[in-house]
Amino acid sequence: MAKKIRLGILGGGGDSLIGVLHRVASHINDNYQITGAVFNPDFEANMAFAKEIDVPTDRIYTDFDVMVEEEMKLPADKRIQVCSVLTPNFLHFPMAKKLLENGFHVICEKPMTTTYEEAKILQEAQLKSGAVFAVTHTYTGYPMVRQMREMIKDGVLGKVHKVDARYYQGWINSIIHDKEKRSSVWRLDPKKAGISSCMGDIGVHAFNMIEYTTGLNIKSLLADFNYLYEDNKMDVDGTVLIRLDDYVKGVIRSSQVATGEENGLAIAIYGDKGALRWEQERPNFLYFLSDTEPVKIYKPGHAYNSELSLGGTKLPPGHPEGIFDAMANIYLGVARAIRGEDYNNGEFPTILDGVRGLNFIEATVASNKEGNIWVDLD
Repeated sequence: MAKKIRLGILGGGGDSLIGVLHRVASHINDNYQITGAVFNPDFEANMAFAKEIDVPTDRIYTDFDVMVEEEMKLPADKRIQVCSVLTPNFLHFPMAKKLLENGFHVICEKPMTTTYEEAKILQEAQLKSGAVFAVTHTYTGYPMVRQMREMIKDGVLGKVHKVDARYYQGWINSIIHDKEKRSSVWRLDPKKAGISSCMGDIGVHAFNMIEYTTGLNIKSLLADFNYLYEDNKMDVDGTVLIRLDDYVKGVIRSSQVATGEENGLAIAIYGDKGALRWEQERPNFLYFLSDTEPVKIYKPGHAYNSELSLGGTKLPPGHPEGIFDAMANIYLGVARAIRGEDYNNGEFPTILDGVRGLNFIEATVASNKEGNIWVDLD
């Protein structure tokens, strides 16, 4: 069996949801070993957390720059091979760029950077380095999302003509209506989160899901945002009309103030032969709709599913698989790429997906700011 890949982690300490998601996902397929980390900018908290989760403390570093400097002193067969960047958004670009320039592979949370220009610079750095770069659009790891992608690629829906994706959450309700709270949360601070909250955090997932499943690129869009309060500079709700082609259109709906909603990501793709619908909160069910036949339901683990779907399924039919498994499938694809093994290009989102995501975010902000006009994507 191949040796485990040496993994470094930046951020994700304490009670971070993203941190535990990445750590568990990296262990699920037995491909990685956490070798070094900077979990927290406070070194005492950093060391305490490493001890809490039983990670050896000899390579827990005071900060990111020290980590890179010290790791580069080690022989190639000892140093960290790939780093997961789980920090607040504004740190993604400088960290990922320095990692690439020093020969590390990168697994980066989204949005990949805070600006489209940074994303393009990072893409150039990745091309120059030749390193593997994955962006964790986690939901692409679900077996039934992968099945959706393969069925559309195989022409099961015929010509796609309508797409509809939404991502509804309600968590900011407890913050946005209190002036003091909304002024202190990093996701509502443009200096730390970038130019968008709602579209930058969750709307970009819906965007990515459309392009991932259909294989089509969104060419232009028109956005309308809601900020709720004059002093709030970040969108917390928005609707985006999209055009993928002359006769392929749709909508992205995204909200962080959809009261009572938890993690309501859903996507529907409509073609002239049929339609497919999937919801993240019920991830084991992929619905095929038709004008002439009863609704069909596809479920994970069955032989009728595609190779890509089955490759991301770990349990027999009827055993639920969820968000940890989805993220683990992305880590599995990255492991195959790092080892130079054959892999399906749908196994993990790449730096191109990250660049497209920033292009989308900035286009939505520009469209809304300019009076809800149509804006072209590159």
